[in-house]
Amino acid sequence: MRRAGDTQGVVLSKEGLPGWLEPVVRAVDTVQPRELSRFLPPADGAGRQSAVLILFGEGERGPELLLMERAGSLRSHAGQPSFPGGALDPEDGDPQGDGPLRAALREAEEETGLDPAGVQPFGILPKLYIPVSGFVVTPVLAWWREPSPVGVVDPNETARVFTVPVADLTDPANRATTVHPSGHRGPAFLVESALVWGFTAGVIDRLLHFAGWERPWDGDRQVPLDWRS
Repeated sequence: MRRAGDTQGVVLSKEGLPGWLEPVVRAVDTVQPRELSRFLPPADGAGRQSAVLILFGEGERGPELLLMERAGSLRSHAGQPSFPGGALDPEDGDPQGDGPLRAALREAEEETGLDPAGVQPFGILPKLYIPVSGFVVTPVLAWWREPSPVGVVDPNETARVFTVPVADLTDPANRATTVHPSGHRGPAFLVESALVWGFTAGVIDRLLHFAGWERPWDGDRQVPLDWRS
């Protein structure tokens, strides 16, 4: 078993996963890049390699996801809920190999304080692209096999760390569409006193859909990005 802070021996494993994760595992194994997003990595290899951790746990209300809210003082994505994650460091290794696995766990530990020894990665989604920041993002899916305490590690980077029940994410009352000033429309979730939108909401939306968890919701309902102002 890995020690806290040790991500060098991380490997993908589907062994011992709870039965309710089976639809997600199937979706990860079959989904195609274009089914996730129209924004895919540039063919010329441009873009900064990064990874995010999509961590499924089980709480009092059933399956849940770990999210964090970025600090309001940041120059980019200030106050925006997101998955833990960030850019690959040289010590993470090959971006086309297991580098994203190590980066996702390392960043999650640095941002939320979780113990990576209790996290079991089980799948990797195709690399996606965030044009506004130039990041090429590898989503790493994992099971929180042995939950550990989490919270804000650096308030200059993170405002809060929280979990969201999947039941709330699939509740039609919590779903809406946002319209970015650029005109781009995308799914959003109003959960845990937060508006989850952008890249994070897009990935959650596609996972719910391809796992068969999505419930019919009103795509015409719009909320502004400054919905709490």
